[in-house]
Amino acid sequence: MFKVVFFAALLALAAAAPKPDSPPAYEYPAPPPPPPVYKEPGMPFEFAYAVNDDYSGNNFAHDEKSDGDVTSGSYRVLLPDGRTQIVTFTADHHNGYVAEVTYEGEATYPAPAPYHPPPPAYHAPPSPLYGSPAAAEAPAAEE
Repeated sequence: MFKVVFFAALLALAAAAPKPDSPPAYEYPAPPPPPPVYKEPGMPFEFAYAVNDDYSGNNFAHDEKSDGDVTSGSYRVLLPDGRTQIVTFTADHHNGYVAEVTYEGEATYPAPAPYHPPPPAYHAPPSPLYGSPAAAEAPAAEE
């Protein structure tokens, strides 16, 4: 009886084994669809602002406009040396960002202040709280 059960199990195992010429029992999943492309046309816009504050010394401006394809504009800023830096630019998908930088005015710098070195930071050592060593070694006066 044991031989019959063993032979039946062996026959079932052989029948379940894949055949060498058959395709594999698994399949790769289909690749995911490509992400959607949202290529929206550019939106036309135009803006400008300027700041001129004599109290703080801030003086700058920016203006920009676009027709949806090409963006152009300029910005300016008062530099610490007294000159005004002006950047005029255009930007699009074919040429990228193209800028031209110019300066107005003459650079001026304040005269350097005379140098006065600070007083020394060290001090004379404090006097000792005890008497001098010579006075301590002197014999006491006899009466």
